[in-house]
Order: sequence, then structure tokens, then C-alpha cells
Amino acid sequence: MDLSLRACLNADRPGGLTDVAGLKVGHDTLASRPTGCTVILTEGGAVAGVDVRGAAPGTRETDLLHPINSVDRVHALVLSGGSAFGLAAANGVVDWLAARGVGWPAGPARVPIVPSAILFDLWMGDHRIWPDAASGHRACAAACEDRPAEGSVGAGAGATVGKLFGMAHAMKGGVGTASMRVGGVTVAALVAVNAVGDVIDPGTGAVVAGARGSEGSRLRDTTASLLRGEGAPGPVSGAATTIGCVATDAVLDKVGCTRLATSAHDGLARTISPVHTAFDGDTIFGLATGASGIRPEGLGVVTLAAAAAQVTAMAVLRAIITAQRVSGSAVPDVPAWADLSGRT
Repeated sequence: MDLSLRACLNADRPGGLTDVAGLKVGHDTLASRPTGCTVILTEGGAVAGVDVRGAAPGTRETDLLHPINSVDRVHALVLSGGSAFGLAAANGVVDWLAARGVGWPAGPARVPIVPSAILFDLWMGDHRIWPDAASGHRACAAACEDRPAEGSVGAGAGATVGKLFGMAHAMKGGVGTASMRVGGVTVAALVAVNAVGDVIDPGTGAVVAGARGSEGSRLRDTTASLLRGEGAPGPVSGAATTIGCVATDAVLDKVGCTRLATSAHDGLARTISPVHTAFDGDTIFGLATGASGIRPEGLGVVTLAAAAAQVTAMAVLRAIITAQRVSGSAVPDVPAWADLSGRT
């Protein structure tokens, strides 16, 4: 896989998370302000792990994914905007699954296991509006095996990047997805990119989206600015966060899924700078459906990790090139990559 912005633009058929057998994806995008949630449904359950980085995470039920804990399968994942308020979207997903008899056997009940992560998008419009249980329910109802929509949808509807110098200098983030086949298995990622830092093209090292200069069109390069000692107004803690999922149809246990998520963070590091900051709560889930029946061993484990990093990096770039500008009287004017590149 050619890991570059050019490859993203020229791909005839970019893959997506639903290329992994056993997964469905649904978005719900709120009309009242730019925010929403994205649900990943795991038909029959999937083994899961998680790797949480940065100092400002917002999560639900991630502790149970630790390899030493008992529950080894999840029934859905939720990625949501709305900061901590957006965790409420998972309630709707739990209700939707419970109504269909899906869940972990627990005494007289079946309890749906739905780990979740949120990002901070309260800058965008009325902060009193966030994804709730009804939003999570709608995302479940919309979930399907089609390639997921990208850009300013679902959890990425209000996502932005390059915020270290304030929202007036930021650019639009969004949802991106990508997949690849390697060693007889499929590896795919879906991410909602909402970073404090800039997004980088690994193929050239150039900043492709992020903090803009005072004239509005020049990309200032946040990391270079920091290293020159240029000050910033200091964003509010929790003002960002990139969240997502990397998945495979290989057979993995919880340790393997956790390492898959850890490898995916390498993809974030290749495409976001700075990343995992004090103002980000970057969280990546790892999923394995086992549908291929292939259990990677030896060099195959290393190959799987390399693929996880690659598809995550590609998904970040896809999120940027598919994002759409947000503007209006009630929201900041936040241009997208397409606006500055002339590809509107």
C-alpha cells in the first residue's frame, strides 16, 4: 500500500472497515449542529482490545478489554462527538442490541458489551446539543455492510484539526476508513480525526491540514512553530482527541487485539503531529472477528501489526481529503482540505 496523499486521491476503490467480514457500520449525524456518532456492530461478537493514549480520554467499558479481565467479546463499539456527554449514545446501542437478544450471558439476562470513546467537538455550534441514546439507536438502525461514508459524518461531523493556535486557525477533520489484504487476512481501520496537531502526508512529510496562519490559507506547521518557541493561547484540556478502530478477520485473542490497537497508534504518529498530547485522549480499539480462520504466528504477527499501522495512517488521510467545510452564523468558519487545495 502506497502510504501518501496522492495514493488516497488516486485510489480506484479505497477499502473500508466493512471489508472485514462480520462488521457493520452506521453513522448518525445531527442536523442541529455539527456532531454525531458512529457505531460498529460485531455480528456474533468479536474479540477486542484497546490502547488509550494522550492525557484527556473519554471512554466507557475499556477496562473490561484488559487481557486479564473475563469478558473477551464485544457486541458493538461506539465513537461519538459531544465530549463526555456523547457517551450517552452507547445507551441507545445497548438498548438496540438488548431488544434483539444480543449480549453476554449474565444470569437471567444477556448484557450487550459496548465499549465507547468520545471526542471533543463542543466548539462547533450549540454545546448543549450532543449525541444521545436516540442518536446511538439511529446509528444502529443505519448500520450495514456497505463501505462507510467518510468526511463530515457521524463522529467526525464536528471534528477539527490544528487547534493549538485557536479555532480561528483550525481546519476540518472527519471520518476516514481504509483496508488492505495481507497474508490471507483483511486488516482495516476507521478513525474520527479531531487532533490538536496537524495532519501530515507520510509520503512527503508535508503538512496537508492543520493550523493556518493569520491570512487564512498558509499552513503554519504546528510542530515547527512549537520548536521555534512560538507561543500559543493554550487549548482547553480535552479539546481534541482522535478515536477509531482497527479490525481484522484473523483469529486473535485479547492480547493480540490489544497489540493490534497499539500498532495502529503508529499510524497516528505517522500522520498527526504533535500526537498523543496533553489535550488529546487518542483511543484506538482493536477487533478480531476470526472469520478468515487464520491464526497469525511468527512473522505473520509482525506483518499484521505493520498492516494495522498502514491502514490507520491511510484512514487519517482519507478523513482529511473527504471532510467538508463548516460555516454559518452559529459555528466557526472552518475550511477543509478541499477548500485550500482547490479541489472543492
